[in-house]
Amino acid sequence: GGKDAINTTIINFNNEKMQITWAARELFPNENVSFFYTFGEGKHKVWKPCTTYLLDQDYNSGCLFKTEGPTLAISIRNSNGSEELFSKDLKADFYIKPSPPENVTFFWEEDTVTVSCNKPERNAWCLRLELQYKSKFDKEWQSRTSKCCSVGEQGFDPRKCYSFRLRLRRLVPYCNVVKYSSDWAAETFWMNGTLLDSCDDDITPQSKTVIILSCSLAVLLMMLILLILLCKWQRVQLSVLPAIPDPKYPFADLFNDHNGNLQEWLDKNDHVVLQTKLEYEEPESITEAESQQEDGKNSDKQGPLEKIFTFSGAAENNDSKAAEIACLIPAPNTMAPFAGFHILMNDDMYVML
Repeated sequence: GGKDAINTTIINFNNEKMQITWAARELFPNENVSFFYTFGEGKHKVWKPCTTYLLDQDYNSGCLFKTEGPTLAISIRNSNGSEELFSKDLKADFYIKPSPPENVTFFWEEDTVTVSCNKPERNAWCLRLELQYKSKFDKEWQSRTSKCCSVGEQGFDPRKCYSFRLRLRRLVPYCNVVKYSSDWAAETFWMNGTLLDSCDDDITPQSKTVIILSCSLAVLLMMLILLILLCKWQRVQLSVLPAIPDPKYPFADLFNDHNGNLQEWLDKNDHVVLQTKLEYEEPESITEAESQQEDGKNSDKQGPLEKIFTFSGAAENNDSKAAEIACLIPAPNTMAPFAGFHILMNDDMYVML
């Protein structure tokens, strides 16, 4: 009970503005109170009414006014100001909340950083400069405090990006009765003496080069692996599905050089009977073809038409007239061997040599 039993919050913003607040809804639930203040001393005080109220649900819960001296007296009264409900005398200088540091500078030397700010014009000895920092690998802030207005710390890793923030604190109980500190100055980001926009931008050109080289090596390695797999696949494909030989390659000179003229091709090759060995041909098939040719020559029933590919007369006399064009009518269903091939002949076919 009593006029001094009401809890109030008093803040002197950098000795420029005063803010007095109270719990209006709890202390005065049924009345909208008024506020008066004065910086004068003595019995004859000149009270000033509050011109800027702070509201809580449309009830006056505080007042904001200019700081005009070190000694302050406040009075809370009823709505019309006729009855005083609370009063108090206090030292305004004991409730100072300093402003954030101004003109902050960082000085880097190897792993040591020194942070400084402007020194206040009044009572700088009452202030302490607090520095907090952390890297992106730290969960909590590291704190260092020094006299106003410079603080230094060492042990910074040049490979890490650090966040820094700074504020001023008022000494208790020599200068303040309440532990007031300023708001934090703007947070800054540094890496090895270089100011960054954020710690997300701490990728240096060197690390970018390493990333590019790593990506290039990875691409080359993938290409090499694909090339090896391709060669392996070609070998597997050849073993499973062997290539089918093209019959035109053994007779390439016949078609390319002689335009398919068999007689001219045989003359140029000294009238040697063509013997072709096709790639991938099995020995059993060759032997079978030769045996069939021998059986055809030695058979008693062989007619004159089976000697359709005989050129002995031309070979013995070296006479070009002996190689005249022969047009013989084959017997029906006659098998004519030629260069490893067997051609089924009938009455409607003839062979020109």
